[in-house]
Amino acid sequence: MLHGCSAPFIAVCVAALVEGGPPLLATLVFVSGMVHVALSRQLALLHRVFTPVVTGTVIMLLPVTIMPIVLRMLNEVPAGAPAAAVPLSACVTIAAATGIHLKGSPGIRLWAPVVGLAAGSAVATLVGISEFGGVAEAAWVGLPEGRPPGLDLGFGPAFWALLPSFVFIALVGTTKAVGVAVATQRVSWRKPRAVDFRSVQGAVAAEGGGNILASLVGGLPNTLHPTPIATIETTGVASRSVGLFAGLALIALACFPKLVAVIVGIPDAVVAAVIIVTLCTLFVVGMREVVTGSRNNPRSGLIAGLAVWAGIAIEFDLVFPDFFNDFAGGLLNNGMTAGGMLAILLVGLTMPRAARFRGRVDVRELPRINEFIRRFARGAGLEALIGRMEAAAEETLLMLVEARGTEEEQEDDAARSRRALLLTALREKGHAVLQFKATTAGQEELNLQDRLAWLGDETGSELEEQAISLRLLRHLASSVRHQQYHNVDIVTLKVAAGRPEGSRR
Repeated sequence: MLHGCSAPFIAVCVAALVEGGPPLLATLVFVSGMVHVALSRQLALLHRVFTPVVTGTVIMLLPVTIMPIVLRMLNEVPAGAPAAAVPLSACVTIAAATGIHLKGSPGIRLWAPVVGLAAGSAVATLVGISEFGGVAEAAWVGLPEGRPPGLDLGFGPAFWALLPSFVFIALVGTTKAVGVAVATQRVSWRKPRAVDFRSVQGAVAAEGGGNILASLVGGLPNTLHPTPIATIETTGVASRSVGLFAGLALIALACFPKLVAVIVGIPDAVVAAVIIVTLCTLFVVGMREVVTGSRNNPRSGLIAGLAVWAGIAIEFDLVFPDFFNDFAGGLLNNGMTAGGMLAILLVGLTMPRAARFRGRVDVRELPRINEFIRRFARGAGLEALIGRMEAAAEETLLMLVEARGTEEEQEDDAARSRRALLLTALREKGHAVLQFKATTAGQEELNLQDRLAWLGDETGSELEEQAISLRLLRHLASSVRHQQYHNVDIVTLKVAAGRPEGSRR
């Protein structure tokens, strides 16, 4: 996952430069990076906000906000160039890259963007719109000019006036980072797997760390770029080594001006054409995320639809442009920001009220849990589901406790019994939704959702009693979702009357 300049920050960064110069901007960027790091540690608290509907909506809006910039690049014609030069170069680029994507083997598809750039640049040179004249004049080796501005630690009125805007946009950036990290996992695995939210926390923390480093050298805030998602989807390559080489390439670009001159010399129309090809699949990735999270839930589909169309309308100044350009300093005139915040707002407003039980991750809590379930079921009119709910809750609690057999692990029983547990229950379309939120035990356990999906392929090394518990849970719950964070495990069960569809004896 690559970082680049964050567009939503540009307006407030300009204001910071006007009010206090580079030192004030560096200080505010540093604080926004710390906000990212803090949010990454407490991401589990926002799990009800960062739902698949919200993250999918943000992903769908990412190409919407990028496309206007790309299309403007596509329409830029150098002075004196033939009228057909730019369209011809762009069409050759798109044809070469798309042709390789559609017809090439997996190994050849890796080179589709490079081939598209090479083909388009060659045509651009032939028709006279290339800009490679500065390559010969550029030095081979050099260092970036300038010096770090330092931090403004005076914390004057300008700092406090701009701080809320930077913190708010950092929250928006966290929403985007979560969406990009989730989508990256979705397209990276050969077989479907549950999202590892510990990695998502790492991605958000890395974004914050990147912004802290950017502030120390006088850079602008950065954000995760969605382009690699589309690249992984089209090439099938998600190796971490790609990220390592990308980082080395960026360092090389900073120290080798001649390489920068080659990249800058590529005509805008050719670059835009390659970006268009890679972004075409990004909207579909977000749509898949929304569909996965809103299956059999038309309310979630409506939220995503409203947020996407609101983001499109605001991005292209189709509704109340004067108001949104002036409101909060133009904070919501970005389609991704406005659509993402609308999705979060609608999810929060439509979130049903849940009954709550607080206790410990301990089998001795089962009587209290069963009493809580009976009270909830009677109040919600779900008496017929009491037996299934109690059995599903018992199996889930046993999975969270994960009793061990060795003496060393038995010594940790007292520590594990102190783990806090929050159980919530709510009625949804005649079903019961139980959510277990437990502090982690300190060990890296396999995701329960994945264990259920792989149950048919278990090996003899798996304990027989664990396999039985998994089969019972799959029979009792129509759906199971397990979100693993570094400090919290969240297991969500949907319990319906009758035999769940797709369950096996």
